[in-house]
Amino acid sequence: MEDGIVLTMRGICKSFPGVKALNNVDFTLRKGEIHALMGENGAGKSTLIKVLTGVSDYIKDEGSIRIEGIEGEAKIHSPQQAQEVGISTVYQEITLCPNLTVAENMFIGRTRGPLVHKKDYEKRATEILRDLGIPARASQELSRCSLAVQQMVAIARAVDMKCKVLILDEPTSSLDDKEVERLFELMRDLKKKGVGIIFVTHFLEQVYAVSDRITVLRNGELVGEYLVENLPQVELVAKMMGKSLDDLAELERIGQKSGAGEEVVYEAEDISSSECRPFDFSIRAGEVNGFTGLLGSGRSESVRAIFGADRVTGGKVKVKGKPVHITKPHDAMKNGIGYLPEDRKRDGIIADLSVRENIILALQVIKGMNRPISRAKAEAFADEYVKALDIKTASLDTPVGSLSGGNQQKVILARWLLTHPQYLILDEPTRGIDVGTKTEIQKLVLKLAEEGMSITFISSEIEEMLRTCSRLIVMRDRKIVGELTGDDLTQVQVMKTIAGGEQ
Repeated sequence: MEDGIVLTMRGICKSFPGVKALNNVDFTLRKGEIHALMGENGAGKSTLIKVLTGVSDYIKDEGSIRIEGIEGEAKIHSPQQAQEVGISTVYQEITLCPNLTVAENMFIGRTRGPLVHKKDYEKRATEILRDLGIPARASQELSRCSLAVQQMVAIARAVDMKCKVLILDEPTSSLDDKEVERLFELMRDLKKKGVGIIFVTHFLEQVYAVSDRITVLRNGELVGEYLVENLPQVELVAKMMGKSLDDLAELERIGQKSGAGEEVVYEAEDISSSECRPFDFSIRAGEVNGFTGLLGSGRSESVRAIFGADRVTGGKVKVKGKPVHITKPHDAMKNGIGYLPEDRKRDGIIADLSVRENIILALQVIKGMNRPISRAKAEAFADEYVKALDIKTASLDTPVGSLSGGNQQKVILARWLLTHPQYLILDEPTRGIDVGTKTEIQKLVLKLAEEGMSITFISSEIEEMLRTCSRLIVMRDRKIVGELTGDDLTQVQVMKTIAGGEQ
């Protein structure tokens, strides 16, 4: 290998039944480089990473992989072999064990030599957590940590391994701004030490904040490799999408947001749950509103209370003026409320079931299990929404867990649209998905609102909230601290409200 090169992948091909996931893809990673791997969902990013890390069923069909320090081609047929040759990976979805402690998660499978005893690896874990500024105790159960802290623990585990190549697959999707900057500092330190970092993210600003090079994939093929300073952001978007940016401009035009109707579809007084304080809330027909605030502010907990996903502890609720009792998700579904959850892996998809089975799931629950939907109707329903939402899948029988993240999100969205809800809650519907799919979902939200559906939209990206919502409920410390509409819907005003409370 050439001096300064830590990894080369040449002519990588990988096919699945009916799908050419990778076609003759090249990738080069240099020592001390942060290299962004970009592309829309389904472009082949995750497949390329899984090929590199030896994930089962993702062994390459053709091509070669070479790693610095290894004579000839690297034979990687399992994640364990990948670790042994110096490749550490942190995936988008957290793959740790919530029932184990933080320290056990950091050292599971590695407690040999000097770290045999529990007190030894807890001491080492404590040192790592302190050095990285992670607010967790080595002895505490991982499930008691927030999603953001769990992600940081996964990163700490990968970093502590002696790696030449560190793969970060959407590592910032659950982190707040301070945690993102802490991660970037860590990445820069590792870069100085000569570690090559493959950075996969859908936050374009983060790419330009920390990366040296960008490789773009589209439809399983290589578009090109570029120095960051030679690729303006607008050109990156165009290369990822493979089409003009008219759709983005159209979204901005649509995003002027027509006014909502007069009818109040849902209203709650002093609603509370085991996870959130009492609050008042209402939404009108055709309105798109949203809860915003920093990570841990209570935005997700609030909508989970509305849907009955957490234990409801108080409050009065009306749907279209009629008092109703919603204490569990089935109550909400019966009253025309749908909910796309923040964590699609844990609360959304059923990975082993097919695309068809996942799409009809909510409708089947509403109808009752003693009134099964026929196979013919299920096929028709699923086919309709696969086409309507442009879900990329080999067939309706494909396990939904094998789809890309953006297509999994579309399947969950299809599930709720099939029930024709009058009120739809979307919690982080565009997290971890590509620019093109984000645009599609945002346009769909505005189209549904124009047709009269009420929608609550939550996103960690304030710009996305401002494009989509006509009213923002601002939260801090699990309580509402302000409400913004009209000319106050600006990023500056949102941040002022979060920082200063009610305006």
